[in-house]
Amino acid sequence: MLVTLLLTVVNVSAPRLSHVIPSTAENTGCVAAVTSLGDEVFVMRYGSPQVEVYEATTCTFQRRIRMPGFGGPCGLAACAYYQCFYASEWANNRIHRAELTDSNAVTQWSVAGAPRGLSVNKSHNVVVVCSGVNKVQEYTTHGTLVREISLPNALSEPWHAVQLSTGDYVVSHCTSPGAVIVVGADGRVVRGYRSLLPPGLGQTVYPRSLAVTENDGIFVADDNRILSLNSFLNGAHELALPVYGGIQRPYGICLDESRGRLYIGEGWGHYRVLVFVGV
Repeated sequence: MLVTLLLTVVNVSAPRLSHVIPSTAENTGCVAAVTSLGDEVFVMRYGSPQVEVYEATTCTFQRRIRMPGFGGPCGLAACAYYQCFYASEWANNRIHRAELTDSNAVTQWSVAGAPRGLSVNKSHNVVVVCSGVNKVQEYTTHGTLVREISLPNALSEPWHAVQLSTGDYVVSHCTSPGAVIVVGADGRVVRGYRSLLPPGLGQTVYPRSLAVTENDGIFVADDNRILSLNSFLNGAHELALPVYGGIQRPYGICLDESRGRLYIGEGWGHYRVLVFVGV
């Protein structure tokens, strides 16, 4: 059941802006998604058939990985177990899998309609939100369907899903006012967050990408800010992230807990990737 909550949002201590990966003549377009693995950060931009790779410590450019036949990018997720990353292609209903080896071999498989956000769960499977059919699908690393969850029809425009330690899934719905819900493997809504407060005071507005901590804390890319929700979805904080010009419509976020870093990819304005430490 989705519960409408009237909550006071309190700004928390601000992490520090460490690096900025700018949009350049070679790397143009809004950032669709960002993820990290080991000592590398991966950035995907709309309109580009390539994934940019940066060194994690200095955020210096390293190389590009070409994704043959790739169009309409939306989601990106890395898997340490299989040493690969996945990219969703909403325009052609496909997931691409790229090996992080010398060959950078890329394979692909079809999914249900309009795949958006991706994540990797503790079973090392890839979880994809298929917004065109209002479903969450889970696949093995080689594209075998493991699970399919039908989401409530009343909540349209699902964007991203991440499996929690409980086995349930937290799902963002990119509408205004938006919603963040937790569903079970049967699609039943366990709990949800939708605030009546105006933007800047807690109301979710077009929530997109999610990042989840080991303790099931949840970060939400929400319009021009990042919200932090607890796992019960009954408390929210807006992260104070001072940056020149503000954060411009964050489409992709990635949390690297080992480094205490939060990566935020902008879908508007300067099309930067903002790197905050002390998260």
